[in-house]
Amino acid sequence: MISGDPQPESFEDLLGRLEKTVEQLAEGTAPLDELVTAHEQAGRLLAQAQERLAALKLKAEALSAQLRP
Repeated sequence: MISGDPQPESFEDLLGRLEKTVEQLAEGTAPLDELVTAHEQAGRLLAQAQERLAALKLKAEALSAQLRP
């Protein structure tokens, strides 16, 4: 890996950002344009978290298959 490449965000980090964004939406106290932006961000974060979770599931299944006799 090249030293300047950023590390991919962990699933836990994505989930934390999604939770924070959802809390902001639930409060509903921000101006409408900020709420719309937060809603869009939540959709992107959810998609990223689902992709990461699916990849982790495949990796876990592959590792599990290797351990089976």
